[in-house]
Amino acid sequence: MKLKQYFYLGILTFSLFLLASCQTKGIAEQNILDRVEETQKIVWGVKNDTRLFGLMNIATREVEGFDIDIAKALTKEILGPDGKAAFVEVTSKTRIPLLKNGNIDAIIATMTISEERLKQVDFSNIYFAAGQSLLVKKGSSITGVESLDETKTVLAVKGSTSALNIREHAPKAKILELENYAEAFTALQSGQGDAMTTDNAILLGMAEENPAYTLAGDIFTDEPYGIAINKNQQDFLNAVNTALATIQENGTYQEIFNFWFPSVNN
Repeated sequence: MKLKQYFYLGILTFSLFLLASCQTKGIAEQNILDRVEETQKIVWGVKNDTRLFGLMNIATREVEGFDIDIAKALTKEILGPDGKAAFVEVTSKTRIPLLKNGNIDAIIATMTISEERLKQVDFSNIYFAAGQSLLVKKGSSITGVESLDETKTVLAVKGSTSALNIREHAPKAKILELENYAEAFTALQSGQGDAMTTDNAILLGMAEENPAYTLAGDIFTDEPYGIAINKNQQDFLNAVNTALATIQENGTYQEIFNFWFPSVNN
């Protein structure tokens, strides 16, 4: 009798395991456009530590920035005026895994379109044209990427294209990789490095907030930002691209751009 009970218990356990596996698989593979239209909500992966693009406002406990406002505008175009944009914090290391697991619907987080990333995700059309640069303390002897030699240490964020690019453009320089932009800038302030490198738009935000620092030299790469969407989600990708084209044509994009980058000459 006990043997029979164990047998049925084993079948039940195995069945529950299979059911759970199928449900988990379904979340990541279901049609995103159908789901967001049903829930009237799009979950965006965004940065919480990047001034001008995605930064947590301590007073309101809401994330603010260019990426946030673009995501809100795209949500309204895709879902209508009642559509809701929800935000989940991501980092350079966590954003693709969160997308692949179905925790977020799309990534709009200063993410550069690259051939390597295109193997894992699809990208929307370019929504922001950026380029890599250097942030240094005012008075630094560094005048651009060409002045980086074996005596200089450059700070970069783990998992970013910036770390790869600096090795190519300044092969003699030492590289120190940190977890995020905040840690990298703190390391720069404390003298652990001579320069910090990432996209110029991000560095401009840091320089605006910290006037003792400035950008050195010209950009030395093209780093176009795209919105990352999981593979095999062509319907949702098309919807995002259509919405992006619409806000660019009707002036919404330019209004958002001018608000966050008033000093940039378009």
